[in-house]
Amino acid sequence: MKSIWVFLSAILVPGLPFAAEPTKVLLWPEGAPGARGTEDKDQPFVDVWSAPKESANGAAFVVCPGGGYGGLAADHEGIQVAKWFNGLGVSAFVLHYRLGTNGYHYPTQLIDVQRAIRHVRANATQYGIDPARIGIIGFSAGGHLTSMAETLFDEKPAGTTNDAVDQVSARPDVAAPIYPVISMIDDFAHKGSRKNLLGPGDSDELARQVSTNLRVTSKTPPTFLFQTDEDTVVPAENAVSFYLACRKNGVPAEMHIYKPGPHGVGLQLGDPVLGTWSGHLRDWLRNQGFFKPSKRAGVTGKVSVNGVDVSWGAVVFQPLDSSLPVSCARVMRGSFKLDAAAGPPIGKVNVIVTYSAADVPGLESSTGTVRTQRQSPAGPDHWQIEIHEGENALALPISTAP
Repeated sequence: MKSIWVFLSAILVPGLPFAAEPTKVLLWPEGAPGARGTEDKDQPFVDVWSAPKESANGAAFVVCPGGGYGGLAADHEGIQVAKWFNGLGVSAFVLHYRLGTNGYHYPTQLIDVQRAIRHVRANATQYGIDPARIGIIGFSAGGHLTSMAETLFDEKPAGTTNDAVDQVSARPDVAAPIYPVISMIDDFAHKGSRKNLLGPGDSDELARQVSTNLRVTSKTPPTFLFQTDEDTVVPAENAVSFYLACRKNGVPAEMHIYKPGPHGVGLQLGDPVLGTWSGHLRDWLRNQGFFKPSKRAGVTGKVSVNGVDVSWGAVVFQPLDSSLPVSCARVMRGSFKLDAAAGPPIGKVNVIVTYSAADVPGLESSTGTVRTQRQSPAGPDHWQIEIHEGENALALPISTAP
């Protein structure tokens, strides 16, 4: 492993350019447990796509391409995803896990994905990442692997090694199963994934053990799900069942179901509608504090326009640093409140207020609302305030007078 890190250090040293192509790193340099040979199909590895030095924010994602546990869609569910993360300043590790079509069955895939997370966390310093900001994303069967990683992280299956890397936590900090295979026992289960994952040892008992909607607990990390309604290969019931299990166990979760789109769309950035799902993931990660940890503060206050409390509306607190969470408070009868968990980060923020046009007699609005980032027409283009630690009592008066 030393020789691997000699090479890695050459591309991770500050001041040196990052490699345009990924670095291949074996998860077990001395040989994977239970391996049948020495080829790539037998020795799981990660392709390391380090974020550009000038934009790296210290966060990382393990990426699990799909393929029904019989292949790997390593381009549109691997390379493209890694480059998208790099564009957000996030380092990506595309996992090439062992497959059922090559004679590897459960729990080999769980061992591989746990090792990938542990490898990234154990070598966080060398990779220049924060060991407390390691996420996992997977597509289709890779989404099932992702869901196993976030629900079975405390399990140490037979065959797991016991070296220093395996002493590190395998729990991801956030997870994103994308159009995932989830159940292996219900009518909506993907039979091909079950066959390839479980192999000759297939049984209903084992299939139930790896139906991850049944394995969610309160320790499952915050989860983001994306699915299409038109997917007939891995129907939406899979993702929905996992989302409901998260709700039942108090796990913070967000889910987006788009009507159009067949199975296996990847990022689909060319589609003006379907391609927007990744923007929701980006915003969710930002508001989880994943891109940049920050301390947040509670806010209470009043919003008035021309001296009269607004009837209803919203106040957005937008940090000057775009990596930090954006907070939005609902305004009712002039008042708003956010606790410290949902409040804005400490520091300077831009204030954007939306209110009913009916609150200003005679004001014409095509939408019935007014959105302003200026306190008054004569004021600065951006309305900025300072958020302090603790509770912030804010008065936000707006004037429409010229």
